Amino acid sequence: MEKTAVVYGRGFEVLLSNERAQAARMVIEQGGVEGGPGDRHEKSDQWLFVISGEGVAVVNGKEIRLKPGSLVLIEKGDTHEIRNTDTNPLEMLNFYVPPAY
Repeated sequence: MEKTAVVYGRGFEVLLSNERAQAARMVIEQGGVEGGPGDRHEKSDQWLFVISGEGVAVVNGKEIRLKPGSLVLIEKGDTHEIRNTDTNPLEMLNFYVPPAY
């Protein structure tokens, strides 16, 4: 068994991983963007859970509003972009199945 604390700082950090899944924290600063119109994970589903802040996920061209408590499934092969639309950092916990990083 492995255990770690989720401490939100800056950027992206893989927290725990095994051969089946991976957990990572992601922080996008005010006005920041991760991904883009052609960004995709070819072999992994990404589960994105918003801890704090607000933003927009654009998945396959469709906009999804993000706020604390939002849970979004970005399936393998989906194009995606995550934008922070808040004045505070957008803090998220991500799970990749199987690992992407």
